[in-house]
Parts: sequence; structure tokens; C-alpha cells
Amino acid sequence: MVKHSKVTVTLTVNGVQRTAEVEPRTLLVHFLRDELGLTGTHIGCDTSQCGACTVLLNGDAVKSCTVLAVQADGAEVTTVEGLGTLEALHPVQAGFWEKHGLQCGFCTPGVMMAAVALLKQNPNPTEEEIREGLEGVLCRCTGYQNIVRAVQYAAQQLASEGEPGEQVAATGGGA
Repeated sequence: MVKHSKVTVTLTVNGVQRTAEVEPRTLLVHFLRDELGLTGTHIGCDTSQCGACTVLLNGDAVKSCTVLAVQADGAEVTTVEGLGTLEALHPVQAGFWEKHGLQCGFCTPGVMMAAVALLKQNPNPTEEEIREGLEGVLCRCTGYQNIVRAVQYAAQQLASEGEPGEQVAATGGGA
């Protein structure tokens, strides 16, 4: 059996700098869940097909089962735990609450993170653009209609509060 030496990685996760020793082959999703205890990022398929593990890496939506923790060294990572708090939900979280955008909830963290990235790039997406922006995250329970409504709600909330990038920065680091 080959023994892998550990590597030190430092990431800013939800606004907090975190340093840990990891094996070079450790996936970012396992680092987040196992090393940092951030279990909101779900592991669905381990093949990058489902998108349940989607997080923001330097502001871009990525499937964390396709990124090694060492590749994320020095990066900023936002997980669903970093979007908002119970007292101050992020508009995407509020949209899912108000528009009943979830059923079993397994895909929800990944969908929310993909929605945040979408709204950062396109603050006023059409229904078609929302569906296209979320196509990398599979939901097996819904027909996506309430998810689309939740993202439309979030877009309206963000538009009334200011720039989407400002909102994510203001609410990030809640974990």
C-alpha cells in the first residue's frame, strides 16, 4: 500500500481562514464535510453528475467532488452554511422558504449555491436562463417549477436590496 504524505492547505471558508493537513487526493467535498464539519454540502454521486456538492470557489459554482482540496489552497470557498443565518436568510434561502422550493432537501444546498452564482452573473434571469443555470444540479423530487420561482423571488429581493455581489459578501461568513 502506498502511503501519501500530508499537505498543508489553507482556505477561507465562509469568511474564516482554515488550515489543515490533508492527503493530496482528498476531495474538497470531503475536506469540507470531514475536516471542517460543514455537512450542508452533500455527497450524492461522487461522479460530478448530480451537483448536490456544489459550492462557490472564488465566487464560481463548482462541484466540490471534482476539486481536490490542494487545488483550492488559498481560495475562498462559500458553502450553504455561509449564505445566511436563521435570523437573516440570504435571499436565495428566503426564496426557497417562501416559494416552497424544496421537497426532500437533498439537492437544495447545491441548487442554492448554483442559484447564487447564477444571480451574481445575471441578476435578472428569465425562466429559461434560470433553468439553464441550474441544469448541473439534479432534483429527483420536483419538476423544478418551485425552484425556478424561488430563484425569481431571490432575484427580486436582491434587486430591491442592491447588487447581488454585495449581498453575498454581506451575508457570507455566517457559519
